[in-house]
Amino acid sequence: MEVPGASRDDAGVSIPPRQVRASYTAETITVYQAYPAEIAGPAVAAGRFVPPFKRDRMTWIKPSFRWMMYRCGWARKPGQERVLAVEISRAGFEWALAHACLSAYEPGAYADRESWARRLRSSPVRVQWDPERTVRAHPLPHRSLQVGLSGEAVRRYVDDWLVGIGDVTATAHAIRARLDAGDDASAEALLPAERPYPLPGAVAGAVAAHPG
Repeated sequence: MEVPGASRDDAGVSIPPRQVRASYTAETITVYQAYPAEIAGPAVAAGRFVPPFKRDRMTWIKPSFRWMMYRCGWARKPGQERVLAVEISRAGFEWALAHACLSAYEPGAYADRESWARRLRSSPVRVQWDPERTVRAHPLPHRSLQVGLSGEAVRRYVDDWLVGIGDVTATAHAIRARLDAGDDASAEALLPAERPYPLPGAVAGAVAAHPG
């Protein structure tokens, strides 16, 4: 059955308007973050987030590599010169979504605006859906998930969920170099493989997502 509002990719495959797509294994999922060198360097060296990373600030994780590239300008924006691929447990990722609140009120997602406001005040996780991007940063009809962690969620992310941290800045630069040369096919071939993530029904409902 066709999902209402679905778009289609270049191969004609239907893509729901809100679907988590990511690189993942049976136990882990990869999310992306961009930082200045003074935060990214110590984190990569330690294999975990250490000072000057600040636990008391909201930290945003993104399963979509292309959206991360759109946000950080292929690791060229000030303060976002290093792109990290952070492997975390799927159990942790799903805990975050189950305890999340949409960053803006949407009729139908909550009983009413007051219910959403109460959830927003109590939740340690914010979720928003932004247009997914092509390799050229053009917006697509379907959306990409952004997850903001604060408070308890940051602590769990750093201490419990994290499996490994890799630096993929060189990949970002290599893809951008191919785009600058006009070789889009070669650039796209370097993108990490991402596929629909199978969210449990209750978790998908908490963030108004398609189960996958």
